[in-house]
This record gives sequence, C-alpha cells and structure tokens, in this order.
Amino acid sequence: MKIVFLKDLKADEVIAKDIYNEEGKLLITAGTKVGRGSISFLKRNNVFLVHIEDEKLSDIKVDKKLEKLKTKTLTKMPLIFNNILTGEYKNTMEAMETVDELVDYIVDKGTVNTNLYEVKLYDDYTYIHCLDTGIMAAFLGLSMGLNTARIKDLSIAAMLHDIGKTKIPSEIINKKEKLTDQEYAIIKNHPAYGRDILNSIGMLSEEVIDGVFNHHERYDGSGYPRGLKGNEISQFGRIISICDVFTAVSANRSYRLRFKPNEAYELILSGSGSMFDPDFVDEFRNTFFIYPLGSCVRLSNGVEGYVVKQNKSFPDRPVIRVIYEKDKANSISPYEIDLLQHNDIIIEEVI
Repeated sequence: MKIVFLKDLKADEVIAKDIYNEEGKLLITAGTKVGRGSISFLKRNNVFLVHIEDEKLSDIKVDKKLEKLKTKTLTKMPLIFNNILTGEYKNTMEAMETVDELVDYIVDKGTVNTNLYEVKLYDDYTYIHCLDTGIMAAFLGLSMGLNTARIKDLSIAAMLHDIGKTKIPSEIINKKEKLTDQEYAIIKNHPAYGRDILNSIGMLSEEVIDGVFNHHERYDGSGYPRGLKGNEISQFGRIISICDVFTAVSANRSYRLRFKPNEAYELILSGSGSMFDPDFVDEFRNTFFIYPLGSCVRLSNGVEGYVVKQNKSFPDRPVIRVIYEKDKANSISPYEIDLLQHNDIIIEEVI
C-alpha cells in the first residue's frame, strides 16, 4: 500500500483503502480497480489523496477494523452533539456506545496506531477534529496506563472538548481574518460554555467535565479561562490540550494550510514545560509516529521511497524502502534505509 495524490492516480490501479467524502459517506471500496470515470468522480468529491495497492509494499497492512470503527463513530458525532444540545440525554448515551466500542478495540489491541497522523481524505473540520482528538487521547491514555473506564471517559471528554463553541456566533468561529481582542475574549468563553452544557446532562463524571473545562489551560499558567498552572490543571485537561493542538494544526483551515507532519510534531515538543506538561509530552513522543506507513518521502540524499517500519521512541527516524535513486530514469532493486542507523540522512519532505 502507498499513498498518492489524485492527480497521480492512474487507470487500472487498485484502491487499497475505502474512500469517503467530507460527510463520511463511502465513495469507493478497497479492492476497486479505478478507471477514468472513478478519477473524475473522486475529483468532484474533493478527494485529493488515495491509498493504492503496490506489490513492493505488500507487507504494509491497513487496520480495517479501526477504520470502520472510526467511520462509524464519525457518523454518530453530529447526533451526539445535537442530542446533548437539545436535551435528548437517553439518545446521547446510546449514540456514545460507538465510542465505547472504539475505545474497547484500542485497549484490546494494546498497541499504538502508528497511522494516527494519517493524511485525511476528507476534512469536515468540526467533527473530524473532535473524533481525532478523542482517538488520540485514547491512545495516549492507554500508553499512560489508565484503566479502560478512565480511557473511555478521557475519550468522551476529548470528543466533546469543543462543544462550547456551539454557543459562539458562527461569524466569529468561521472568520478568516485575525480576531479582534473583543472577538477573542468571546472565543475564550467556550470552555466554560462546554462545562455548563455537560453539567446540564447530569450523567457525565466530574473528570470528563473538568477535562472539557481545562483543555485551554497551559502548563505555565498562560492559558484560559482561569490561568491554572501545573497540576492545578486536571489530568484530562493536560492530555486533551496536547491532542487538541496537534489535531488542530494537522488539518487545513480556511485561513491556513495544515502543518507538515514534522512541523506539527515539533510544535508539541517545543511546548514542553510551557504549553504542555513535560511528562505528558514525553509520553506523546514515545506513543506516536510522525510519518504513516506507506508515506512517500524524499530524503536529504536525494533518494525517494516509502515508510515501511517505525522505530519506537524515534518518531522522525523510520525505516524507508528506497525505490528511486536521484536519477529516476534508472530502475533499481528496492532496498531499505534505517534512518536510526544513518544520522546524516533526514526526511526532507512528504511527496
């Protein structure tokens, strides 16, 4: 399996992973051989990247069960938000059963999904961001040794962390220009709005509500709404703050393009001790990888290849299967470079 831009997709290539549109609707299933009509269809649906089969990378497998659970949960996100806001609390808990199912799978699997920072094929920011933050928090909570019940609470808090923004005027939320001081002051109310909304349900734990209320507090006390610092911030709040920032900058927005994988990662590391709890940043570093398996990358020595293996605790030093030397005109026998063993070579860009 490898990831390619739609413009580079050729007829007769086989799709390696289900493709969805912005609403999470299935467009093309894995195993489909594409034709010109399929490519035009994907373009009309704003799909820019796809996974295709590649014999040279046949050992890279997609976790199809996790993908299905993510999609199932994504389809429930609007219902969960709407039920909470309209007071349909019984239906809210039923919809949240998909979150339980997702977290149970993550815990039972017992290993970190190295493709967490996966290039997205759709970008409905509101719900994708909330879902990705919840999944990321679940993996981080698992790595930190939290029990299953607390991981579920953490994941729910992370998925609902921005529910208070439903009380913020849409013209402020969607503004492309820089916010005025007055508009920013209004935005800063959303953690408190979120706390009040979730308190009104009467069925979520105090730890979940504190996680939502604290997710914009910063370790050095520079955050909001209360300017808490260090361990004054709830554990869930400290975890969610890392996941929230990472998933936020990893998505395209109306006013900026997404960060590159290494840029998003470096942002988290650079915030250790100021924005984020340094112990939790260490957990983050040891839990997630920067480059998804199957990513095509160009190295500093000019060769190109695909990420085929990760090195734990060294997220920027994966194993690369080289398929092109500097001169692409000459075919080569693929070989592997373990960047952990070649400190003089770095990944220059994802291509």
